[in-house]
Amino acid sequence: MINAGYDLDRNASPGVNVKKRGLDIDKVVRRLQETVLAEGVPIVSRMAAEGYSPFAILASTLLSLRTKDEVTAAATDRLLKLADTPGKMMHLPEKAISRAIYPVGFYRNKARRLREISAVLVENCGGAVPDSMEELLKLKGVGRKTANLVLSLGFDKDGICVDTHVHRISNRLGYVATRTPEKTEAALREKLPKKYWKIYNTILVAFGQKICRPISPLCSACPVSDCCDRIGVTRSR
Repeated sequence: MINAGYDLDRNASPGVNVKKRGLDIDKVVRRLQETVLAEGVPIVSRMAAEGYSPFAILASTLLSLRTKDEVTAAATDRLLKLADTPGKMMHLPEKAISRAIYPVGFYRNKARRLREISAVLVENCGGAVPDSMEELLKLKGVGRKTANLVLSLGFDKDGICVDTHVHRISNRLGYVATRTPEKTEAALREKLPKKYWKIYNTILVAFGQKICRPISPLCSACPVSDCCDRIGVTRSR
Protein backbone atom coordinates (compact mmCIF):
# COMPACT_ATOMS: atom_id res chain seq x y z
CA MET A 1 0.00 0.00 0.00
CA ILE A 2 1.41 3.38 -1.02
CA ASN A 3 1.54 5.95 1.78
CA ALA A 4 -0.72 8.87 0.90
CA GLY A 5 1.95 11.40 1.76
CA TYR A 6 1.78 12.13 5.44
CA ASP A 7 4.91 10.63 6.99
CA LEU A 8 5.33 13.84 8.92
CA ASP A 9 8.07 12.75 11.32
CA ARG A 10 10.33 11.83 8.43
CA ASN A 11 9.61 14.66 6.00
CA ALA A 12 9.00 17.71 8.13
CA SER A 13 11.68 19.70 9.88
CA PRO A 14 11.25 20.54 13.58
CA GLY A 15 8.90 23.46 14.09
CA VAL A 16 7.34 23.27 10.60
CA ASN A 17 3.58 23.43 10.74
CA VAL A 18 2.32 21.02 8.09
CA LYS A 19 -1.31 20.24 7.38
CA LYS A 20 -2.91 16.85 6.87
CA ARG A 21 -5.32 16.74 3.97
CA GLY A 22 -5.99 14.88 0.80
CA LEU A 23 -4.44 16.61 -2.21
CA ASP A 24 -6.80 17.46 -5.06
CA ILE A 25 -4.42 16.58 -7.90
CA ASP A 26 -6.96 17.62 -10.53
CA LYS A 27 -7.05 21.13 -9.10
CA VAL A 28 -3.25 21.29 -8.87
CA VAL A 29 -2.69 20.17 -12.46
CA ARG A 30 -5.39 22.48 -13.81
CA ARG A 31 -4.03 25.55 -12.03
CA LEU A 32 -0.43 24.88 -13.02
CA GLN A 33 -1.46 24.39 -16.64
CA GLU A 34 -3.28 27.72 -16.57
CA THR A 35 -0.47 29.66 -14.90
CA VAL A 36 3.01 28.16 -15.07
CA LEU A 37 2.72 26.62 -18.53
CA ALA A 38 1.34 29.85 -19.90
CA GLU A 39 4.81 31.34 -19.38
CA GLY A 40 6.59 28.60 -21.33
CA VAL A 41 7.61 24.96 -21.06
CA PRO A 42 10.99 23.19 -20.79
CA ILE A 43 12.99 22.79 -23.99
CA VAL A 44 12.43 19.04 -24.39
CA SER A 45 8.66 19.48 -24.06
CA ARG A 46 8.74 22.24 -26.68
CA MET A 47 10.68 19.96 -29.00
CA ALA A 48 8.06 17.24 -28.64
CA ALA A 49 5.27 19.70 -29.43
CA GLU A 50 7.18 20.81 -32.52
CA GLY A 51 7.60 17.26 -33.79
CA TYR A 52 11.31 16.65 -33.22
CA SER A 53 12.53 13.08 -33.60
CA PRO A 54 12.97 10.66 -30.69
CA PHE A 55 16.74 10.90 -31.24
CA ALA A 56 16.68 14.69 -30.93
CA ILE A 57 14.64 14.40 -27.74
CA LEU A 58 17.02 11.77 -26.36
CA ALA A 59 20.04 13.94 -27.15
CA SER A 60 18.50 17.05 -25.59
CA THR A 61 17.43 15.12 -22.50
CA LEU A 62 20.99 13.89 -22.00
CA LEU A 63 22.28 17.44 -22.35
CA SER A 64 19.75 18.74 -19.83
CA LEU A 65 21.11 16.76 -16.90
CA ARG A 66 22.47 19.21 -14.31
CA THR A 67 22.08 22.08 -16.77
CA LYS A 68 19.81 25.11 -16.86
CA ASP A 69 17.04 24.98 -19.43
CA GLU A 70 18.19 28.02 -21.41
CA VAL A 71 21.70 26.55 -21.71
CA THR A 72 20.25 23.21 -22.81
CA ALA A 73 18.10 24.90 -25.44
CA ALA A 74 21.01 26.74 -27.04
CA ALA A 75 23.31 23.71 -26.91
CA THR A 76 20.63 21.47 -28.41
CA ASP A 77 20.15 23.85 -31.32
CA ARG A 78 23.89 24.00 -32.05
CA LEU A 79 24.28 20.24 -31.79
CA LEU A 80 21.36 19.31 -34.03
CA LYS A 81 22.59 21.68 -36.72
CA LEU A 82 25.74 19.53 -36.85
CA ALA A 83 24.07 16.14 -36.54
CA ASP A 84 20.41 15.27 -36.15
CA THR A 85 20.63 11.49 -36.60
CA PRO A 86 22.65 8.75 -34.89
CA GLY A 87 24.51 8.08 -38.15
CA LYS A 88 25.69 11.67 -38.42
CA MET A 89 26.44 11.97 -34.71
CA MET A 90 28.66 8.90 -34.50
CA HIS A 91 30.91 10.31 -37.22
CA LEU A 92 31.39 13.70 -35.58
CA PRO A 93 34.69 14.16 -33.75
CA GLU A 94 34.16 14.17 -30.01
CA LYS A 95 35.81 17.61 -29.80
CA ALA A 96 33.29 19.01 -32.28
CA ILE A 97 30.42 17.76 -30.13
CA SER A 98 32.07 19.18 -27.02
CA ARG A 99 32.43 22.60 -28.63
CA ALA A 100 28.82 22.56 -29.80
CA ILE A 101 27.30 21.68 -26.44
CA TYR A 102 29.54 23.78 -24.16
CA PRO A 103 28.76 25.02 -21.49
CA VAL A 104 26.31 22.29 -20.48
CA GLY A 105 27.31 20.48 -17.32
CA PHE A 106 29.93 17.73 -17.84
CA TYR A 107 30.02 18.57 -21.54
CA ARG A 108 33.05 16.39 -22.30
CA ASN A 109 31.47 13.32 -20.75
CA LYS A 110 28.20 14.03 -22.52
CA ALA A 111 29.96 14.43 -25.87
CA ARG A 112 31.58 11.03 -25.46
CA ARG A 113 28.30 9.47 -24.35
CA LEU A 114 26.38 10.91 -27.32
CA ARG A 115 28.86 9.36 -29.76
CA GLU A 116 28.77 6.02 -27.95
CA ILE A 117 24.97 5.88 -27.88
CA SER A 118 24.75 6.92 -31.52
CA ALA A 119 27.11 4.12 -32.53
CA VAL A 120 25.05 1.56 -30.59
CA LEU A 121 21.84 2.81 -32.20
CA VAL A 122 23.34 2.44 -35.66
CA GLU A 123 24.99 -0.92 -35.05
CA ASN A 124 22.30 -2.61 -32.95
CA CYS A 125 19.02 -0.77 -33.56
CA GLY A 126 19.06 0.07 -37.25
CA GLY A 127 19.77 3.71 -36.50
CA ALA A 128 16.53 4.18 -34.55
CA VAL A 129 15.88 4.97 -30.90
CA PRO A 130 14.13 2.03 -29.17
CA ASP A 131 10.55 2.61 -28.05
CA SER A 132 10.60 0.34 -24.99
CA MET A 133 11.85 0.89 -21.46
CA GLU A 134 13.81 -2.35 -21.52
CA GLU A 135 15.77 -1.46 -24.67
CA LEU A 136 16.34 2.17 -23.71
CA LEU A 137 17.85 1.15 -20.38
CA LYS A 138 20.42 -0.93 -22.25
CA LEU A 139 21.95 2.30 -23.60
CA LYS A 140 24.86 3.39 -21.42
CA GLY A 141 24.00 6.55 -19.53
CA VAL A 142 20.23 6.21 -19.98
CA GLY A 143 18.33 5.77 -16.72
CA ARG A 144 14.64 5.56 -15.97
CA LYS A 145 14.22 9.34 -15.91
CA THR A 146 15.62 9.77 -19.41
CA ALA A 147 13.89 6.66 -20.73
CA ASN A 148 10.48 7.77 -19.43
CA LEU A 149 10.91 11.20 -20.99
CA VAL A 150 11.87 9.72 -24.36
CA LEU A 151 8.93 7.32 -24.26
CA SER A 152 6.38 9.97 -23.33
CA LEU A 153 7.66 12.88 -25.42
CA GLY A 154 9.37 11.04 -28.26
CA PHE A 155 6.87 8.21 -28.79
CA ASP A 156 3.71 9.56 -27.11
CA LYS A 157 3.63 6.57 -24.78
CA ASP A 158 2.61 6.55 -21.14
CA GLY A 159 5.53 7.26 -18.84
CA ILE A 160 6.23 9.17 -15.65
CA CYS A 161 9.55 10.98 -15.77
CA VAL A 162 10.73 11.72 -12.24
CA ASP A 163 13.57 14.21 -11.98
CA THR A 164 14.60 16.28 -8.96
CA HIS A 165 11.71 18.72 -9.47
CA VAL A 166 9.05 16.01 -9.70
CA HIS A 167 10.49 14.15 -6.72
CA ARG A 168 10.80 17.27 -4.55
CA ILE A 169 7.45 18.86 -5.39
CA SER A 170 5.39 15.66 -5.21
CA ASN A 171 6.69 15.17 -1.67
CA ARG A 172 6.41 18.85 -0.74
CA LEU A 173 2.77 18.92 -1.81
CA GLY A 174 2.09 15.88 0.35
CA TYR A 175 1.02 13.77 -2.62
CA VAL A 176 3.63 11.06 -1.95
CA ALA A 177 6.06 10.32 0.86
CA THR A 178 9.18 8.85 -0.70
CA ARG A 179 12.93 9.03 -0.22
CA THR A 180 14.19 8.56 -3.78
CA PRO A 181 13.09 9.45 -7.33
CA GLU A 182 12.72 5.72 -8.08
CA LYS A 183 10.27 5.30 -5.21
CA THR A 184 8.48 8.47 -6.26
CA GLU A 185 7.95 7.01 -9.72
CA ALA A 186 6.54 3.81 -8.23
CA ALA A 187 4.22 5.79 -5.94
CA LEU A 188 3.01 8.01 -8.77
CA ARG A 189 2.31 4.98 -10.96
CA GLU A 190 0.01 3.77 -8.18
CA LYS A 191 -1.97 6.96 -7.60
CA LEU A 192 -1.47 9.61 -10.31
CA PRO A 193 -4.34 9.46 -12.84
CA LYS A 194 -2.97 8.10 -16.11
CA LYS A 195 -4.31 11.09 -18.04
CA TYR A 196 -1.61 13.19 -16.33
CA TRP A 197 1.38 10.88 -16.79
CA LYS A 198 2.71 12.47 -19.98
CA ILE A 199 2.35 16.08 -18.82
CA TYR A 200 3.23 15.74 -15.12
CA ASN A 201 6.96 16.19 -15.66
CA THR A 202 6.51 19.18 -17.96
CA ILE A 203 4.26 20.92 -15.45
CA LEU A 204 6.38 20.29 -12.37
CA VAL A 205 9.70 21.11 -14.05
CA ALA A 206 8.35 24.48 -15.17
CA PHE A 207 6.84 25.02 -11.71
CA GLY A 208 10.05 23.99 -9.96
CA GLN A 209 12.23 26.25 -12.07
CA LYS A 210 10.09 29.34 -11.59
CA ILE A 211 8.29 29.09 -8.25
CA CYS A 212 8.63 25.89 -6.21
CA ARG A 213 12.40 26.11 -5.95
CA PRO A 214 14.51 23.74 -3.84
CA ILE A 215 15.50 26.42 -1.31
CA SER A 216 13.20 29.22 -0.20
CA PRO A 217 10.34 28.58 -2.64
CA LEU A 218 8.19 31.52 -3.76
CA CYS A 219 5.13 30.46 -1.78
CA SER A 220 3.66 33.98 -1.92
CA ALA A 221 3.40 33.67 -5.71
CA CYS A 222 2.33 30.01 -5.79
CA PRO A 223 -0.95 29.26 -7.60
CA VAL A 224 -1.47 26.10 -5.54
CA SER A 225 -0.39 27.34 -2.10
CA ASP A 226 -3.82 26.56 -0.64
CA CYS A 227 -3.42 22.93 -1.73
CA CYS A 228 0.13 22.38 -0.53
CA ASP A 229 1.19 20.76 2.76
CA ARG A 230 4.63 22.46 2.46
CA ILE A 231 6.31 19.38 3.83
CA GLY A 232 9.95 20.07 4.64
CA VAL A 233 9.72 23.80 3.89
CA THR A 234 11.47 25.78 6.61
CA ARG A 235 11.89 29.07 4.76
CA SER A 236 9.93 30.62 1.91
CA ARG A 237 9.28 33.92 0.22
